[in-house]
Amino acid sequence: MGGLSEERDVSLRTGAAVSKALRSLGYDVVDVDVGKDLPAKLAAEKVEVAWLALHGRYGEDGCIQGLLESLFVPYTGSGVLASALGMEKVFAKQMFTTHGIPTPPYKVFTEAQAARAAVDSLPFPFPVVVKPSREGSSVGVHVCKTKEAYLAAVDDASKYAGFLLVERFIKGREVQGAVLDDEALGVIEVVVAREFYDQEAKYKAGSGTQYLFPAPLPADQYARVNEVCLGAHKALGCRGASRSDVIVTEGGEVFVLETNTLPGMTETSLLPKIAAGRGIDFPTLCERILLGAALKA
Repeated sequence: MGGLSEERDVSLRTGAAVSKALRSLGYDVVDVDVGKDLPAKLAAEKVEVAWLALHGRYGEDGCIQGLLESLFVPYTGSGVLASALGMEKVFAKQMFTTHGIPTPPYKVFTEAQAARAAVDSLPFPFPVVVKPSREGSSVGVHVCKTKEAYLAAVDDASKYAGFLLVERFIKGREVQGAVLDDEALGVIEVVVAREFYDQEAKYKAGSGTQYLFPAPLPADQYARVNEVCLGAHKALGCRGASRSDVIVTEGGEVFVLETNTLPGMTETSLLPKIAAGRGIDFPTLCERILLGAALKA
């Protein structure tokens, strides 16, 4: 839990919730705040299995997974390759396209200067979405309706990890689909009081965000979201739990934005809400994920 990424605070909350749940089931749990001394901590605590409650870089991107593989410590969630693919949105989108999973059209820039120079030649009209390709929890994400907003967004997003990813903005309902052990669990709709499901809408108390489970979609659209979320999970080679961000347009088209290989497990997180709607309480969900721990590079 914790770690070194921009999502440290959320990870600490996830870790605290999971730790409490596993203790309630009788497991011997030690909370490890991940830093550069992680190997020494794991050895000192004689850790047998790592329940990964990390988010973002160094925790969700294959780095911790690779370290644990080298130390022969089984861990929860996806392996090195799937984690790396899921964290790098550009490569994830390439995998989605290869497997026929719909995702918004996009353009990739390796540096801010090139992205700024392309403001008048983007392959799709405004509004557009600008985001860093290797961050999570909506860090550095901007919906841009004007050239001026786009240029400011490029400057901000370029401060973070990865490439600069510019996507065509898809207007529609924001839904999330969860997968657990290669089974689609269901779909929840996120109704926000803001322009999109950003960090404030996700984590700030009183943000006005509403969660509707099961998502009130027509049956065929609900089934389609489940289908593409399971497809995204398998395309990346995920294990354990994943959660995908999806847009459903007014015409019923479905687009996968990204797949989270280590979904949040806080009091406002969506995977636990979906699982609860399926009759899986929080401690049981944590144990299900724990029992899938393995070495799986």
